[in-house]
Amino acid sequence: MDRLFYLSATELHALLIKKELSPVELVGAALERIHAVDPAVHAFVALRTEEARAEARSVEARILSGEDPGPLAGIPLGVKDLEDVEGMVTSFGSVPYRENMARRDSLQVARLRFAGAVVVGKTNTPEFGFTGFTKNRLHGVTRNPWDLERTPGGSSGGSAAAVAAGMVPLATGSDAGGSVRIPACYSGCFGIKPTRGRIPLVPMQPLYMMSRLWTLGPLSRTVEDAALYLDCAAGYHPEDPDSLLSNPSSYVALLRRKPVPFRMGFSATLGYARVQKDVLGLVESALKVFEEQGHAVEEWKGSLPDVREAWSDYAACDIYAHVHRDLEDMRSDLGRALVGELDRAKGRTLEDRIANEKMRTELNARLRDVFEHFDLLLTPAMPTEAFAAKGPPPSEIDGAPVPLLGAVAFTYPFNLSGHPAATVRIGLTEAGLPAGLQIVGPRHREDLVLQAARAFERACPWNHLWPKL
Repeated sequence: MDRLFYLSATELHALLIKKELSPVELVGAALERIHAVDPAVHAFVALRTEEARAEARSVEARILSGEDPGPLAGIPLGVKDLEDVEGMVTSFGSVPYRENMARRDSLQVARLRFAGAVVVGKTNTPEFGFTGFTKNRLHGVTRNPWDLERTPGGSSGGSAAAVAAGMVPLATGSDAGGSVRIPACYSGCFGIKPTRGRIPLVPMQPLYMMSRLWTLGPLSRTVEDAALYLDCAAGYHPEDPDSLLSNPSSYVALLRRKPVPFRMGFSATLGYARVQKDVLGLVESALKVFEEQGHAVEEWKGSLPDVREAWSDYAACDIYAHVHRDLEDMRSDLGRALVGELDRAKGRTLEDRIANEKMRTELNARLRDVFEHFDLLLTPAMPTEAFAAKGPPPSEIDGAPVPLLGAVAFTYPFNLSGHPAATVRIGLTEAGLPAGLQIVGPRHREDLVLQAARAFERACPWNHLWPKL
């Protein structure tokens, strides 16, 4: 049974279709696993036990009757608590929203359920996805299954911890500054932030509307599972004006083609970041794997503008747009750091917005140059291994001081620019914690990112190695 908890969604679906495993058994096993290990990890904040079992019975009946039950039929799914599941509270990890009942599924959840996935519960997130570690005043602290004293990352930390702990094979995430890629790195999962609009943001809540930072994407055990997820969730929807009109007919099919040799640029710092020594060593070893496969890897000696102030302004303004009408009434129930950022956002001016847009333009100009020379850009996913579960993020790396966003230095620029980016596990640090490589592609080229990640996964598979709980 332990092996079952770490099979990929693709492997589980094959067993279900061949009737070697039933959806009822699989969903029941997932719920039992959650009850057994989640008291230590605290990945989930709410379960829909009876509803999930009933949906599993329905999927089983469709399989037995010979119907096509969908590519995710019977697969247990965790949903991040920034996203709606009909009949469940969407709390945003925030005390004032503890009774915010969802009247319908988000579009992403609806599409995954249409493909046959069974939602078993909601996963924890920092308040409004505000931090890179998962803790809030409503639901408490989520812990990393590799080391319960460490964070799984954030803001999709509950989703990543649920996957890494063997509770579910797939979980939803969202990413405005690294919130899929950070926990994928710290928890040893795979995570991809697609180009904005690849998965529509429906309903289009104020949290998503201001900055064009937000994207939706999966936390998974394998690259193929993430491709399957995108096959099910991506595609245009009229309620999201930024959603994309077309996407490849199948990301899974693209993965099965042998990729042509890539021209890969590598930057250890992007011109401003610091990296923990053993993390950098693992990244450099990963580069050699690509070279051995015939890909050309070359150091990119340029730099990106450090856009942390612009990104911080946009991120704070998104949350302010969501809560501004009730901010004074709920102020005492919100986290103090968040309140500080909201007050700062309230003081932003049109001149600030113009300056930030100029910074976004400069960033994209630099990246245009990068992708004129390279097919993909490689960086460390995170500068460090996972830090303490309750935070704060590290203020220094190997004895050298770093600014607050220095702890997530490689992820947020690509939210501001809109490029697709993924985190793939590349090994364990000296402390036995996962480290990751970030693979960044040209805008709209998730296919290249997935192909490169899959090539590394085949050379250095990780799905057999998970934490012992």
